[in-house]
Amino acid sequence: MDAETGYLLIVEDDPDILKLLDTTLTFSGYRVITARNGKEGLDVIARQRPEIVIADIMMPKLDGFGLVHRLRINPETRDIPVVFITATYVAIEDQEFALNIGATRFIQKPVNLDELLATIKEVAKQGAPVALEPPNELNFYDGYRKRLEVKLDEKNKQITRDELLLGIQSDKGDEFIHASLRQAKNEMKELQLLLEQVYQHIKKFNQAD
Repeated sequence: MDAETGYLLIVEDDPDILKLLDTTLTFSGYRVITARNGKEGLDVIARQRPEIVIADIMMPKLDGFGLVHRLRINPETRDIPVVFITATYVAIEDQEFALNIGATRFIQKPVNLDELLATIKEVAKQGAPVALEPPNELNFYDGYRKRLEVKLDEKNKQITRDELLLGIQSDKGDEFIHASLRQAKNEMKELQLLLEQVYQHIKKFNQAD
């Protein structure tokens, strides 16, 4: 893969990680385009098809699960390989759901850059996979709901834990705990919004029945 044959699309909302991946892959000889969330990623793909998409899962507006779903229900993008990178969705159930809905590979953060480069080479060498059958919409949203509910419960527990620590921790650790708490609350809001959207989709399917 090079500038003549295609490009890598990185979809990541963390600016530091996005810059690291962009710099690393560009230095390694790849042509790279970046997007900050799944919605921006779809806009980029609509203009020019990438060879491989490298995407975070936890993102605002449209997360990685939603991005893969949109790609797989579209015959024109159904066979684009997607490599997930994530620090939030790391349970076996998360990985199984990701692969079941059409993710090609699954890498945990912090990203091992050598592993990422090797994965990209492997996926590029294999070429476009056989186009997957379009997923069952209700099955997708039901599985998506379960993953979101688990993560929301984990975030609530993290927030409770951080708030408790702020009550007993010395001043030395307050800054770190405050940062963790802010991030957890922001992620909780994103999860709540995504979950509400999923509930609405499921409701429509149930009403159609």
